Amino acid sequence: MCRFLAYSGAPVFLEDLVAAPCHSLIHQSLHAEETKTGTNGDGFGVGWYGDRPEPGLYREVRPAWADENLLSIARQVRSRLFFAHVRAATGTATTRANCHPFAHGHHLFMHNGQIGGYGLIRRKLESLIPDALYGDRVGTTDSEAIFLLTLAGMADGMAPGAALAWALGEALALMQQAGIREPLRCAAALADGDSVHAVRWSSDPKPPTLYLCDRGDSVIIASEPVDAARDCWQALPANTLVTVRTGAVALSPFVVGLKQAA
Repeated sequence: MCRFLAYSGAPVFLEDLVAAPCHSLIHQSLHAEETKTGTNGDGFGVGWYGDRPEPGLYREVRPAWADENLLSIARQVRSRLFFAHVRAATGTATTRANCHPFAHGHHLFMHNGQIGGYGLIRRKLESLIPDALYGDRVGTTDSEAIFLLTLAGMADGMAPGAALAWALGEALALMQQAGIREPLRCAAALADGDSVHAVRWSSDPKPPTLYLCDRGDSVIIASEPVDAARDCWQALPANTLVTVRTGAVALSPFVVGLKQAA
């Protein structure tokens, strides 16, 4: 199962979290501790905000631990808001287009988990993506489909958390119609350049892990703690939405299927 982290706060070099700590994301790509599969070698990606509204993006199909370009970029790039992700594929091809994070306009999105029986509902799920967004679908993952559906919900007036809840609700309804008994599991993060919204949710009692570390001048949301300062890391409860905006952190219940205006 994939591992990721989101950072928001005082500008830091990407390597401070992606490469340098004892349990950095690169370390987790080989030695993840809180997932069934310790190796996440099916590609990786980093996305960061700089001086332009749209984020920079670097994704590759090589394992994170074997890509010297990632180390170079992480050492040189400094950002106030960035995402990083290492992938363990769950049935779709190992291609650059399927690596996270995904970017569209000024938004970034990444996901850990899966839609159970995705192959059985993929066509119907993709049909829910509006034409204005479907042309931007370049990969084949359930994660990218969820992202585009979430953007569609936001374009329709929903708040980011509500839009993601609606997108997952649509997927869950299709799963139920198809008689799929596998769970829908989701840890995800969405950013717009100013705020980060992250969720931990599952249709069964086993949502993917997600932690929050509030350092005062910065906030990190990660699948697993990246350093030894374990007293900072708070395990997020299941069915929770966390929003980070201008240093303020807010937690609220996350209810799939909820539809409300911004």
